[in-house]
Amino acid sequence: MAASIEDQLADLRSRSLLRRLRTFDTPQQPEIEESGKSLISFASNDYLGLATEPALKEAAKAAIDRYGVGSGAARLISGSLAPHAQLEEAIARFKGTEAALTFSSGYATALGTLGALCGEDDVIILDKLSHASLIDGARLSRATVRVFPHNHLGKLESHLEWAAENHPGARVIVVTEAVFSMDGDRAPLTEIVALKNEFGAMLLVDEAHAVGVLGRNGRGLADALRLEGEVDIQMGTLSKALGVAGGYIAGSRRLIELLVNRARSFIYSTAPPPSLATAARAAIEFMESEAGENRREQLWENLGSFGEEMPQLFSDGRRIQSAIIPLILGDSGRALEAADRLAERGFYVPAIRHPTVPRDAARLRITISARHTRQQIAALCGVLRSL
Repeated sequence: MAASIEDQLADLRSRSLLRRLRTFDTPQQPEIEESGKSLISFASNDYLGLATEPALKEAAKAAIDRYGVGSGAARLISGSLAPHAQLEEAIARFKGTEAALTFSSGYATALGTLGALCGEDDVIILDKLSHASLIDGARLSRATVRVFPHNHLGKLESHLEWAAENHPGARVIVVTEAVFSMDGDRAPLTEIVALKNEFGAMLLVDEAHAVGVLGRNGRGLADALRLEGEVDIQMGTLSKALGVAGGYIAGSRRLIELLVNRARSFIYSTAPPPSLATAARAAIEFMESEAGENRREQLWENLGSFGEEMPQLFSDGRRIQSAIIPLILGDSGRALEAADRLAERGFYVPAIRHPTVPRDAARLRITISARHTRQQIAALCGVLRSL
């Protein structure tokens, strides 16, 4: 007999896996308030502080005045407005591709893209630590799914060999993240590109946590390694360093045309508000400016400050690779206790637990932004050293 909802909740609670929504009363910035309590947040993916950037707010306000609040329909009906097309042109230019297509969220981007490209005769090969949206998109596509251990090139190669032998003629797509969202490390993209070329596979790289952080003007890891022309499907979000909301695919015109016609999460969703599209375009323009590059440099200065304060986290040749720094504690209960102790001292750092990470790898996920001050970083590190 199926467990009752109450039993399911009790089971989650007993394993320190029950989650609750938290409501904050202030904008997305380092200084936040929760029920009147002031906290310094090291939890946001707003790496450049663009969620409250005046230029983006003004762009969104102007778009509301001109286009209203909602889009009114799906893009293929009557909801495809000028700001959507202008944003996609800006993304394609920024990512160095022929075209781009935006979705309502990063999750919808993954589901729609993999479902449009693959069917039961195809093969998707995923890094084990790929985002849940990519895993779900692969499963829902009905393709054969193979998973390789995180960044394990040997196993990726063996999966590609298996696909070539057992599914000749199939479409094979290798899926990875540029920067992994819970570990903050990078994919060995140069080697992955070489393997996908050797076996004639396609490559989808999710740049969600790399855009704004890596590459020229924050164009991402593919750009940083000069591999943008080797990545068939560049996926990303507008909701991290760009400070807005939504997701996108950048690639060839043929790819985008296919997605317009087959990506169900695009076809059957009302278009995002034009104000968001306009703000996202303003975010790209900001990142391409001198001010944007200065903001990214400030982010890396802040990351360097954290590394200087916490050298014990970066021994054995490890280094900071992104704006995400995990402090792995193992047990879920221990991670929750550490997060509570930080909150008591005035810091919000979330405890990340299964199923987001493996059962024995619960952690504090620390994210640094360009908006943090050196004093805030030093104060956080002082508390972390006492845990």
